[in-house]
Amino acid sequence: MNDQSTAAPEQHLVIRGLRVAPLGHPDHEILQGIDLDVGKGEVHAIMGPNGSGKTTLAYALMGHPAYQVTGGQVLWKGRDILALTPDKRARLGLFLAFQYPTAIPGLSVASFIRSALNAKLQGIDKNPDIDPTDSVRGGVSMRDFRNKMREKMALLRMDEGFATRYVNEGFSGGEKKRLEMLQMAVLEPEMAILDETDSGLDIDALRIVAEGVNSMLNPDLGVLLITHYQRLLNYIKPDYVHVLAEGRIVKSGRKDLALRLEEEGYGPILREAGLSIDVPDHALLVPKGPELEPEAESERQPVETAR
Repeated sequence: MNDQSTAAPEQHLVIRGLRVAPLGHPDHEILQGIDLDVGKGEVHAIMGPNGSGKTTLAYALMGHPAYQVTGGQVLWKGRDILALTPDKRARLGLFLAFQYPTAIPGLSVASFIRSALNAKLQGIDKNPDIDPTDSVRGGVSMRDFRNKMREKMALLRMDEGFATRYVNEGFSGGEKKRLEMLQMAVLEPEMAILDETDSGLDIDALRIVAEGVNSMLNPDLGVLLITHYQRLLNYIKPDYVHVLAEGRIVKSGRKDLALRLEEEGYGPILREAGLSIDVPDHALLVPKGPELEPEAESERQPVETAR
């Protein structure tokens, strides 16, 4: 559990005793009882060694069909979202940025995002009085959509021609992650799960993505930031940091916990949690992520959050 403000329960993503296994191997649980509260207006960073279950947590929260929940519940806005299909979870305001986004040849970025926005506007129960394709009946006009896309692409330093390209086809790693952030910016979720958004980025792309995330932070958005690198937390300042190991959260704290991990690695914390460590500590050091050239490092200032 973590030190939380006393916000209304429906303003929190509440995870209790979450146990998850691969679909074909229900006896091999990857997550073995996750307890976590993520409130709106908060940034929670999840860190952990390779194979600890970080991506499994992200996928389970959004209903990935390759995983099955073997126990626990996840409450959001008064509903147990584990009983909902992935599209209904998205309509309820949840968003997942993938670590490895999929290419969709033949589908333009603009059409893809507009379809997602229209689906969200219908609401979880698909209000029959709302027709997202009709601006008179609750939809967004094509003009307003284009203006919003231009605004968000400028925020993420994306050329407007990006909107006509096919989704992730021929994209660089940085472009794929920027597209994930563009979706988040346009859809305006209330709870965003970012699964290793920093993976595969050089330092400039990392900064641009971090600036995009920071620009979206507001009291109505909660963020679960899953990362393998310490460096990302120099740009996106977490309110809470959690260490995930062997399928459960073994330590929670504030920013100083991330700094301790950077200095000591995971070894000491895992031993404090009573876990058996069969590898040397140097194998459990926390990667910093992409590096700047030494002379450039001193010239750059950390990106501050907009909060």
